[in-house]
Amino acid sequence: MSDWTPLRDALARSRAAQVAVPLWWRDDDAVTPTPALDVLHQMASDLGIPVHLAVIPSHARQSLGTYVAERSDVIPLVHGWSHENMALNGQKSSEFPTADVAALARLKDGLAALKGVFAGALLPVFVPPWNRMHPDLGVQLRDVGYLGASTFGPRQPAEITTINTHIDPIFWRGHRGLADADTLITLTAQRINARLDGHEDAREPLGYLTHHLVHTPEIWAFSNAFLSEMLDGGAVVADLEKELT
Repeated sequence: MSDWTPLRDALARSRAAQVAVPLWWRDDDAVTPTPALDVLHQMASDLGIPVHLAVIPSHARQSLGTYVAERSDVIPLVHGWSHENMALNGQKSSEFPTADVAALARLKDGLAALKGVFAGALLPVFVPPWNRMHPDLGVQLRDVGYLGASTFGPRQPAEITTINTHIDPIFWRGHRGLADADTLITLTAQRINARLDGHEDAREPLGYLTHHLVHTPEIWAFSNAFLSEMLDGGAVVADLEKELT
């Protein structure tokens, strides 16, 4: 059984200091409605927190647009173009390792494709696959119509508003099941305390990152428990549209 004490203590400290902990939820790699997406949506609905769905434009089905149109708590974002690794030898995986003309074209195509699928429901935030992109893309994103970008880790100064994710429950470099739960809890507490101590941006929404298509029962259970603990402990649901304006 997980020990939630470090997280509860950090949230209690935030409440005592009257410092809000804004919370948001991003889920990556959607292309079409699936039973796993139904589970994701039901959890979001039960918890009362929207899930921001990073959709791969080149593979997105119109049926996903219909699905989202019927569920206001599922908010689509732009997840690269085709989720294809274009990194050079020796580089970490990235679909956008450069800021050249070809990259700009994929940025435009991704936004246009998902506007066609989701219309006004699309929130024009760019989520680069593998959470990596060339640093010079910030200006280009803004120029072609994106309002923000989202990667992983505490945000750094950038040319475009950045709202990152910070907690990922999957052990990607190992068995791809649930990472050690107590470690995840401790890391989240550290993130909150770092904000209270002035070491990180306390205004940035704290992001929880999931990948519904590969979840095990343990990941689903932890995600539900984690988000419940955050909300019960006083975290407030972030309004990304307001953050981006």
